[in-house]
Amino acid sequence: MLVSDILKSKGSNVVTVDPGISVHELARVLAQHRIGCVVVSSDGTTVAGIVSERDVVRALESEGPSALEKPVGEVCTLEVFTVQPADNIEKVATLMTDRRIRHLPVVVDGSLTGLVSIGDVVKARLAELEDERAALTNYIQG
Repeated sequence: MLVSDILKSKGSNVVTVDPGISVHELARVLAQHRIGCVVVSSDGTTVAGIVSERDVVRALESEGPSALEKPVGEVCTLEVFTVQPADNIEKVATLMTDRRIRHLPVVVDGSLTGLVSIGDVVKARLAELEDERAALTNYIQG
């Protein structure tokens, strides 16, 4: 299974935020969309960073309540690993595991085209395993 297969089932809509919004406003966006991560982008297509609930917690721990007034661009993760639609989910799962990443932007020719979460990868892998089990059962039963 490929990243493109995941995007076909879940869609390619990605919530992005401008690096200049406050962490407080970011918290509103995360709560409003019921998500744990957004891509930081000034134009909605280029990836400038990624910011998650973990980044907010780290900022609050180190800065205290004043962290809520900081711009997202100062608390986000700037080293962003990305994947492409043609990438195999085993490769994606390995990257997520090795780097301890829960979300990966999907990028084509420098433009953001989707976002894949660890939950998406696990769901896809479970579907693959179920398909394999069904095929083996059919083979054995004749």
